[in-house]
Amino acid sequence: MNDISVKMNKKEWLEIFGAILVLVAAILLPPSIAQISTAIFFLLFAFFKPFQSLVILVPYVIFRTFFIELNPGLKLIGDLITIVVLLRLFLLNTKKFKTWFHFKPFEYFFFAFLIFGAIIGYKNGVSLGAIVFQLRTFGVMYLLYYILSRSELPKNFLVKIAWVTVFSGAVIFVQGIVEKLSMRQWLMPEVWTQKILSSTNFVRVYGMLNNPNSLALVMFFAIAAVFFLRWAYKNNEFKWTFRIAQVAFFGMLLLTLSRGTWISAFMLVLFFILLSRNWQLLKRIAISFVVAIALIYFPVNWGVSFLQNLGVENTVAPEEISGGISNRFTETFSDDTLELMQESGRMFYIKKGFEVLKDYPITGAGFGTFGGSATLSYDSPIYEEYGIRSDIYGGKNFYSDNQYIQVIAETGAVGVLLFAGFLLAMVWMYWKERKTVFGQYLFGLWFATGVAGFFYNIWELKVYVLFYFIIFGIFASMRTMYPMLKLSDYEKQKAE
Repeated sequence: MNDISVKMNKKEWLEIFGAILVLVAAILLPPSIAQISTAIFFLLFAFFKPFQSLVILVPYVIFRTFFIELNPGLKLIGDLITIVVLLRLFLLNTKKFKTWFHFKPFEYFFFAFLIFGAIIGYKNGVSLGAIVFQLRTFGVMYLLYYILSRSELPKNFLVKIAWVTVFSGAVIFVQGIVEKLSMRQWLMPEVWTQKILSSTNFVRVYGMLNNPNSLALVMFFAIAAVFFLRWAYKNNEFKWTFRIAQVAFFGMLLLTLSRGTWISAFMLVLFFILLSRNWQLLKRIAISFVVAIALIYFPVNWGVSFLQNLGVENTVAPEEISGGISNRFTETFSDDTLELMQESGRMFYIKKGFEVLKDYPITGAGFGTFGGSATLSYDSPIYEEYGIRSDIYGGKNFYSDNQYIQVIAETGAVGVLLFAGFLLAMVWMYWKERKTVFGQYLFGLWFATGVAGFFYNIWELKVYVLFYFIIFGIFASMRTMYPMLKLSDYEKQKAE
């Protein structure tokens, strides 16, 4: 990671700020006009400023749920940027077209997994539209890895990604604190403020992602971005900015009460420290965590109680509001929670997943049949057969909230082997670079991702795989793991 520059000129920041301003301004337009105008702008921006447009993907994906709630015309900007940049990469390297097809073992496993799941799903009655939807969900963020891993990147690209992540985290932090103190009434779309939540979920911060787990995952990467920037700025520049950001982001991570992300973060720290023996970093993490509890977590919760006593309330709030860090773990094993999990929660769907596997042991039922993104939009041809009803999940179809049971049910023994090959081939790449800081981080991140898969459909969560594949792609580019292709000489030279 020695080939990293923290130098950024004013024009680069103005371009990023201008593109974000276009997104914000488009919220005020009618959806059809917003869709056309932003499509034209970002088509041109992505083609002529490909690296800058990839940086813009970070805030866009983070705030995408918020944007499209206010204006559905902003829905496809991420896909547009990715496709245009990919096409530019191909157009500028037509003489090297053979190098387009250089792949690592994990990619072959990934492609085979996608093809296999799609064929089986189509064979078992899943619509073509649902299959394409599922393939897009799994594959679109991989395209970012493909682009970055094969591109000659500007030396300040990773630093720009980190800064934009920190700025996005700061916005999320401010909104999240206001949301918490106002009991979900301020700085949120009105439809979100009227959402009916259980007493245990009402106390969690949902943020501008409208999901506490997704918010926690963003904080997970925002914290990593701050630590990276502290490492990158060797002269202690912005030292207090980074310290304040660390505490703020740790505090917000705690306020989400996201057990799955907490455990995943612990795994990342554990394996990174085991490889790096960086005890100074562990000390910084511990101090930031303790200070966040003292200055963010407890004061914010006390502030909520104070405002409640002054008469601030939410008309759709549960009668009894309770929950905290200790409650999130103790309630996991309570009789009521375990019974609910058996009736309509994670355990119910794990049980149903193995019922599907029993009937389709070799191939599974195919993509678009069980607990994935496609089934949310297109339903599943097998739900009725297995007694899976939408009314037990709030009137809508479900995420399995477990990546592995989805893979097991949809792709059977063959798919499990292909998916395992995909994961193991990746971690082998990181293990071979275990003596580098970047390799150590990705080794820890791989384990964190693996654990997260027990709690979320992690490889379908755009906000997570966005960061994962961007980081992985930069790593592959810096280690020159593929024949290098030109994407934008101008942007690369301006960064040097």
